[in-house]
Amino acid sequence: MLPFAMLNSNKEFVTLNLKSAAGCELFLKMIRKADILIENFAPGVMDRLGVGPTRLLQENPRLVYAAGSGYGWTGPYRNFLAMDLTVQAMSGVMACTGFKDSPPVKSGAALCDFFGAVHLYGAAVSALFDAYRTGVGRFVEVSMLEAVYPALSSPLSLYQGLGKKNPPRTGNRHNGLAESPYNVYPTSDGWIALFCVTEPHFAGLAQAMERPDLPGDERFASLKSRVANMDALDALIEAWTRNKTKSQLLELANRFRIPCAPVRELDEVVNDPHMHARGTLQRVQHPELGEVVLPTGALRYADAEPTEIVPSKPVGADNATVLMDWLGLSEKEYNDMVARGGV
Repeated sequence: MLPFAMLNSNKEFVTLNLKSAAGCELFLKMIRKADILIENFAPGVMDRLGVGPTRLLQENPRLVYAAGSGYGWTGPYRNFLAMDLTVQAMSGVMACTGFKDSPPVKSGAALCDFFGAVHLYGAAVSALFDAYRTGVGRFVEVSMLEAVYPALSSPLSLYQGLGKKNPPRTGNRHNGLAESPYNVYPTSDGWIALFCVTEPHFAGLAQAMERPDLPGDERFASLKSRVANMDALDALIEAWTRNKTKSQLLELANRFRIPCAPVRELDEVVNDPHMHARGTLQRVQHPELGEVVLPTGALRYADAEPTEIVPSKPVGADNATVLMDWLGLSEKEYNDMVARGGV
């Protein structure tokens, strides 16, 4: 229930039965007023229902029809069943996640689901902008597999560098083994993630560690030499971090401008003071779940106040409001649609 509440705030909840003639009739009425349709049925389902993109663009030439799927509407994988886990497996995400000589591991977050959704948003809004300029809509589609591929740039770089041989899994080290230090290190009360991108970062780390000799050590004098000696460098950093708390290390990292963050548990993230201060997370009294923390979304617009969350409702809760107030059905027409099984 919580995922549903997280992803469905501030929406209107309408049901349609597209397997009925009445439902399709009602759907076409809605399409004639719509700007964008977003769907993530398997390719071909909407065509079999008689309301695929060709039909809908005939009904509304300005419509943007946006379809998300696992593998796309064309190609040999078109009819493969897809979920986040299976796309993580197919895309290479699992192959490069985990530690050397251990089984492949899925990401704990549903990366492929959300990468696909964000790309579909970009495709739909770009097509909508063009439709407003030209008066002509279009069909756009995004494959989860293709949306996640660019995120593999680091492991693919290592694959290329190894003469197109599959690289080992690198644990918490850089997936391309091209950065050092880059790892998760133990502390006296947990773990921190630390990464030096530039020479000033590494110089700052040396100051924080009270080891001003490190940048002059030939093993660590350049990125190339640090990568070649990453085991030795990680051992030095680990010996330093394990005797300090996460908060002590974060204070030092901020003072010396080193990219660093504590590895936080979910209760710390849910109660994060930064996101609550920005209004990105809000405590909401949900009618079914009680008090929950819900996101307002990551997009920010100048001079716009943070969104006030309207909690998710039962599916179909807004049928009458949307179909009569927005679509313009009379009460008699609405009741007739209900009686005919359209909603």
